[in-house]
Amino acid sequence: MARPERRLGRRLRTWVIGKSRDPRDAQVFHRLSLVAFFAWIGLGADGLSSANYGPQEAFLALGEHPYLGVFVGLASVLTILIISASYSQVVELFPTGGGGYFVASKLLSPWLGMISGCALLIDYVLTIAVSIASGADAVFSFLPLEWQRYKLELAIAVIILLVLLNMRGVRESVVPLAPIFLTFLATHAFIIVYGLLTHLPDVGPVVSSLRADVSRTMSTLGLWGLILLVLRSYSMGAGTYTGIEAVSNGLPVLREPRVHTARMTMRYMALSLSFMVLGLILGYLLYEVGPEPGKTYNAILFEKVTAGWNGAVARPFLYISLISAATLLFVAAQTGFLGGPRVLANMSLDRWLPTRFSVLSDRLVIQNGILIMGGFALLVMIFTRGSVRLLVVLYSINVFITFVLSQLGLVRHWWRNRHRVQRWLRRLLISGVGLILTSFILVSMVVLKFFEGGWATLLITGSLIVIAILVRRHYHSVGVQLRRLDALAARAEELIRESLADGTRKAKGKPELDPTGKTAVLLVSGFNGTGLHTLLAIMRIFGGVFKNFVFLEIGVLDVGNFKGPQEVERLHTQVRKDLDRYVEFMNSEGFHAEAISEIGVDAADEITRIVPTILQRYPGAAFFGGQLLFLNESVFDRLLHNQLVFTIQRRLHRQGIPFVILPIYV
Repeated sequence: MARPERRLGRRLRTWVIGKSRDPRDAQVFHRLSLVAFFAWIGLGADGLSSANYGPQEAFLALGEHPYLGVFVGLASVLTILIISASYSQVVELFPTGGGGYFVASKLLSPWLGMISGCALLIDYVLTIAVSIASGADAVFSFLPLEWQRYKLELAIAVIILLVLLNMRGVRESVVPLAPIFLTFLATHAFIIVYGLLTHLPDVGPVVSSLRADVSRTMSTLGLWGLILLVLRSYSMGAGTYTGIEAVSNGLPVLREPRVHTARMTMRYMALSLSFMVLGLILGYLLYEVGPEPGKTYNAILFEKVTAGWNGAVARPFLYISLISAATLLFVAAQTGFLGGPRVLANMSLDRWLPTRFSVLSDRLVIQNGILIMGGFALLVMIFTRGSVRLLVVLYSINVFITFVLSQLGLVRHWWRNRHRVQRWLRRLLISGVGLILTSFILVSMVVLKFFEGGWATLLITGSLIVIAILVRRHYHSVGVQLRRLDALAARAEELIRESLADGTRKAKGKPELDPTGKTAVLLVSGFNGTGLHTLLAIMRIFGGVFKNFVFLEIGVLDVGNFKGPQEVERLHTQVRKDLDRYVEFMNSEGFHAEAISEIGVDAADEITRIVPTILQRYPGAAFFGGQLLFLNESVFDRLLHNQLVFTIQRRLHRQGIPFVILPIYV
């Protein structure tokens, strides 16, 4: 019976996070997935919300030449459309998801994929931080200046709230935010359309001012000076393009058919973001928006547009618009919570990061990844004091590392497959132009912002790359040492084949259960050298004590196999197949053997639940498990390898059930 404090903890967790979900329920995938509209909210909010700071940063970079913003706006729209078209190709090539990490890993090399993945992880942490910091800025744009000192506390509280929401599940974290998203879209679209239509007579003067600005800039800076100024502004607005890649990373959470849903989501994102960016820049020009203390450019624009309205209408509309903008920025942090844990999990499956990062919680979410994303976002928020200008610099550099590697991978793929793929030239051109644009922005951001904080991003990303290399090297080293045990599995297979070919043994049939004999229950994780090493150790140490053997294996669902009912069934089949080989091996040695299997997300919980049933059939059974032990074990070793058998041992010992851990020295 669970202790009172544990029961209280479970009830509290259920109230905050929700009840466990059954991964064997075929309908669970449908209930967890998002249709295109909700995917647009959960994955596209990051891109759309960048309209709150991307155009402003580009506009500020023009300084005394604001009318050149027309060129920047058009270039931004072109970039959005090209990157979106390119990532639609990624969706087609990698329908199971993975985005920039898989593109670079499969189309370039695993090492470049690792670099892309590390950049993406830092990018997603910064996505959370910059979105929430921008949201806090927007909230305080219409509050008294003396309240500004509470902005950081609000940002921290929102991060914690979003962590809890995402621990409940994908749909639970997205669906409640739909009204906010729609309110933002409606109010901002109305302001842009209304502002442009009511200022149509001013379009002519704007064009004249643009010509004058071009002439003045060329006379003072020259043609190349004008071009460089526009390009600098264009690159400083790079935050506008972030978030476009999120759909390709988040494919596993989309409703089937996933490729179609992803393309629809991408289309919604590209069109809505293009409209917002160009519309806002034109609005800045038409209303002569300039900097004001404590206010964003969008807040200033809204005040100017509604200045002539009736106060009873203008003020509520202004508040609703600004609040929706602020909360949408909070919603945009969802992209980091949806995409970041998945990249983390994919890299852990490839042994670049600890394997525990790929496990699912009982709510079928990547709980460890959510906690890591939220925890590091908190640290970044505190370290930068919620400075949007600094965070945008840190943020933009990393996302363009991934963009460049993805475009390079696509260019290489289309060129190498030009004789096998239809319309390869068109696809190559899209990826090629995308490569040029994203490379230019990346180099510009690094050069222009290196000493303003860009160095910190490169240092953090470089540090994560070093950690990934060390983790991969450790797993490779352990794998090499464990391969010596694979000879045991090969020899066991030979014995099984010899036994099956032995007509005498066939005639005798399988050994019967010895009700008076002792029973050994062995926890295994596949038919492999480690499991057989533990089995042979039991037979060697305890001699002929045990007459019956029970093999228990839990098929653990993680990000790699929790992709649909077929994958779950495939895992169950593989588990049964592995256990049958253990049974056949022990039968060939003259012992009675049985197999018990289950599917779940937490092996310790499943085993604890099954043990009473085993004891009813085999009273007095002894339980065994093998554990890798390092001669000079460090914290690093414990982090990279699960401690499952120790957890199970503690639980069974509390119930008075013997559990023996047999070492496998590495």
